[in-house]
Amino acid sequence: MKIETIQNELIDEFSMFEDWMERYEYMIELGKSLPLINSKYKTDENIIKGCQSKVWLHSEFENDKVIFSADSDAIITKGIVAILVRVFSNQSPQAILSANTNFIDAIGLKEHLSPTRANGLVSMIKQIKMYALAYQTQQ
Repeated sequence: MKIETIQNELIDEFSMFEDWMERYEYMIELGKSLPLINSKYKTDENIIKGCQSKVWLHSEFENDKVIFSADSDAIITKGIVAILVRVFSNQSPQAILSANTNFIDAIGLKEHLSPTRANGLVSMIKQIKMYALAYQTQQ
């Protein structure tokens, strides 16, 4: 599935909720459904710098696709990284690098996050794009 299609699905899903408490609850549910990262990848080198809570992001490159796994020690942050993994995992490096992130504004995420969580979100996206760039360079 294309990145834009997944982003539109998320926009539709978030638009079903009346208020932000319901959206936070949905994000927490998404975080709970995030496949567990292998504990061997919960290392300092996989921690996203710039996040207040701990966020581990691991990537692998299989069949010309980047596969992400992630975890966080904070429930809201885990929901945020679950959204990003859903959007960017199983995509080509080029698709990840050329993807826009307007869906984050469309679901209202950035404006409803604390400044530290918003910074963490930016750091997560930056790291996802760095992995994609590294894999693209290897090709």
